[in-house]
Amino acid sequence: MTIAVCPGSFDPVTSGHLDVIERCASFFQEVHVVVAVNMAKTPLFSEGARVSMICEALRADGYPNITVTSTSGLITDYCTQVGASVIVKGLRQNGDYEAELGMALVNRQLANVETLFLPADPVREHISSSIVKDVARHGGDIRGMVPDNVVEQLQAAMNTGKS
Repeated sequence: MTIAVCPGSFDPVTSGHLDVIERCASFFQEVHVVVAVNMAKTPLFSEGARVSMICEALRADGYPNITVTSTSGLITDYCTQVGASVIVKGLRQNGDYEAELGMALVNRQLANVETLFLPADPVREHISSSIVKDVARHGGDIRGMVPDNVVEQLQAAMNTGKS
């Protein structure tokens, strides 16, 4: 059985993230969506909130082969723990390849884990968590950019300054 890991900060999860996750679930028998906790970043949403948002968004479509969790360690350590042999990353046309390639090479060196790059859906390739937060911060309509369950949570977080 091939186990794949889809890591990311998912702050918040976007429709682009879900597209990559759902496509990944059709290729692999088991997929772990891993909220990567980066101590150098200050996310808008807590680790638990990000995991819950992803779970709720995926539950609507019913993916029994997807596990959602988090880690504050190296993704390669997580891959080793669960027996994953591949990391799946989505790529947009904004320089993602250059940023992701270095990480892919390090991951292969550290744990012999390969990285599979999936090109973003052209309809969603402009969407990023940063853009979504900026649009929400200025009162713009984020419906369609994030799953329905995230819209209200993001608007509430922008009104209170945290989640």
